Formats: sequence, structure tokens, C-alpha cells
Amino acid sequence: MTVDTLAKLPAGETPRAGGLGRRQVHAVAACHFVASFAALGLPPYLTAILPALGDPQGRWAGVLYIVPTVFSALGAPLWGRLADRFGRKRLLLRAQLGLAVSFLLAGAADSLPAFTLALVLQGFLGGTFAATNGYLAAALDGARLSRALTLMQGSARAALVAAPVLVGALSPWIDPHRQYLPMAVLPMAAAVLLSLLPEPTRPAAAAVRTGDAEGEAGGAIGSAGTANAGRAGAADEAEPAAAACTPLTALYAFEFAFVFATIISFPYLISLAEERLPGVSETTTGVLFALPHLCYLAFAARTHTAFLTRPRAGIALGFGFVALGLAGHAVAHSLPVFVAVRLLLGAGLTLGLVCLSVLAAEAVRGRAPGRMFGTLEFVSKGGAVAAGAVAALANGRFGTAAPVLVGTAAALLAAAAATALATPSLKRWSHR
Repeated sequence: MTVDTLAKLPAGETPRAGGLGRRQVHAVAACHFVASFAALGLPPYLTAILPALGDPQGRWAGVLYIVPTVFSALGAPLWGRLADRFGRKRLLLRAQLGLAVSFLLAGAADSLPAFTLALVLQGFLGGTFAATNGYLAAALDGARLSRALTLMQGSARAALVAAPVLVGALSPWIDPHRQYLPMAVLPMAAAVLLSLLPEPTRPAAAAVRTGDAEGEAGGAIGSAGTANAGRAGAADEAEPAAAACTPLTALYAFEFAFVFATIISFPYLISLAEERLPGVSETTTGVLFALPHLCYLAFAARTHTAFLTRPRAGIALGFGFVALGLAGHAVAHSLPVFVAVRLLLGAGLTLGLVCLSVLAAEAVRGRAPGRMFGTLEFVSKGGAVAAGAVAALANGRFGTAAPVLVGTAAALLAAAAATALATPSLKRWSHR
């Protein structure tokens, strides 16, 4: 079972007017996948790129690694609001073309300031993930939307696994720095394909509350759920009442905490593995890095089916598995143990990402999708930036195992909070 099955419509159901069919959702996912290649595949090679730009030791690699993330976070709320005002398709095309322009500038840059400016523009003009989610949310809702959001996460995970491999394979023939130039073709091609898709319309039952204060603590997910009671499709009728009780601020808090806890282990994983496993090959460390993402690709669809009606319970379990996996990194001294803890982290990653998608699909009902997903992207990128900064500080002061211990503590705290919210759902589940 893979994420490829997630965008299927229920048997006998056809897309609504203004909605998207299965092939169209898959086309959107494919566009996001190809556009992510340069954005995800080239940053690991910054230390090889920077010497030719005037930074012989690659000292600016750590800072430049997060520059696109920072400016993506800053731009996401603005682009989301503009999408609600001027059209989601138009702003999604803007994001793809923005990536293409920034890649061309990065590939042509001949100095460190010019390259840095290109990365700033990549973050600010890009934001394809938030733009894609806003586009989908304008055409789908309920279980259909959560399946599509889960598929988008799958496309991102697939690019994260495949892109660095492709960049490395091309490096003997094309310098990683100059690979930005041909990579610019990918978002351009995605923009052409997306231009053929329809401008989506909100599901008829969801009246958009343009005056919503997205950060209000009292905001409730799925407040328009009862208006959809007459919709066709058994999957929508099974939408969880539990999700409708989760405050919107809790969704944002879970998103931040989950991104922070999972990302904090990434920057120094290779160093930790090489320290604990002397003589380990680069191929092996690459596989260890990819294992959690491969878990997502393999089990996201089944996880979505299992936790569609109990997403808060899934969030609590996800944080628990993340905490166990990260804690295991601190004591792993053999390859089998490393594989086991990476698989534990993969289980947590899969549960967390899938259930966050279910909660986000409920949250957007009755809300302007661009605005909500722009805010969610801001929160997510904020968690990633915080994770990178804390990982650098912890590693510098306490060693390579420190970042995973900080992540363990964060995941445990979030698991406790999520369990408190999920307790009614867990009780209902235990009686079934």
C-alpha cells in the first residue's frame, strides 16, 4: 500500500462541479514533486557549491541552508491571503514560476551575495507546498481533502529521498551549482501542466468566513461539518466528531512541535551515525537518513484509513513514537539498532503527518483556505528554523547526541498535551 492510492474517490462517486478528479489530484502531486527537486536536492551540496563563490571553507552553508525556509515562512501568509482574493490557481502558478526564476538566478550567480539573494527569492517567491494545499482545499473537503493532503506529503517525501541521489549522480558531469539552471525547467514544466487544470471552487456547503481570526484560541475545526451531512460518499459521513473539537491554535501548536521534534535530528544524523558506526559507508548513512520517509511512502495510505475517525489519538501516538525513536538514537551503537530506531521514527512521522492532514482538512471547512494554509506553512517553517538553530547550539555545546535528546523532550511534552486532547477519542476507540 502506498500514498498513490490516497486520491481515489469513493466507489461510484464523481467529482463535483468545480472540484478535482483523481487524475487531476495526481497531476497536482506530480507538479509538486518535480518542483521540489532542486529545492530539496541541492541544499545538501552547499558545502561543495560555496568555495567557488568566495567561501572556501563553506562556513555560510548552515545559514544559507535555512534562508529559503525563513523567507518562505515570512511570505506564506501574504501569498495565502492573495490567493483567497485573486484565485488559488493563479497564485499556485506564481509559486512555480517564482521557483523557476530563483533557480535561474542561483545557477547564474557568480558571487556569494548574488547566490544568497537567489535563495532569498526562492523562499519568498516559492512556497509551492502551501500554494498547492490551498488550491486543493478550494476544490475538495473532508476525507477527499485529507487524502489529497496526505498525498502531497508523500510527493514531498519522495522528492526528499530521490532528489539528493539524482544531484549526486549528475555531479560528475554538471557542477551542483550549475545544476540549478537545468532544474529550473522542472517548475516551468509544472506551471505549464497546472495551467491546464481548472480554477477550483469551494465546496458548496462551506461558506468561507473571510473575517476569521486564524489564531483565535476558540476556533474549532470542522465547524461546517453538519452542513455537509447530505453529501454523497461514505468516507465523508465517517468524518470524526473528535476533530471538530480541536481548537485551531492546537493544530498550529501540534504542527510546530511535530516539525521541530522531527527536523532537529536531521542536520547531524550523518555525523552521529559515522561517530557510532566507524567505517560505515555513505550509502548506508543515506539509507538510514531516508528510512523514516520511506516508511511514510509505504504506510501513509493504511494509516489514513485507520485514523481518519480518530486523528487526535493518532497525533498522540505519533509524538510517542517520535520520542521513542529519538531517544533510541542517543543509545544506538550498532547498525541493527540504528535501523530499528529509524523505523520507530518513521512510524511516528507517518502517524503525525497523516493525522495533521486530517485535522487540517477539518480546520479549513468554512475558512479561507489560502489564509489558513499560509498561516500553517508559517508555523511549520518556524518549527523547522527553530529546530535547525537549536540543533546547531546543542551540537556545538554538548555533542552530536544532544539534538536528538532535545527532540525527545519536545516530543514527550507534545505527546502529553496531545494525549490530554485525545483522551475521549481513545476511550471511544477502546470500547469498539
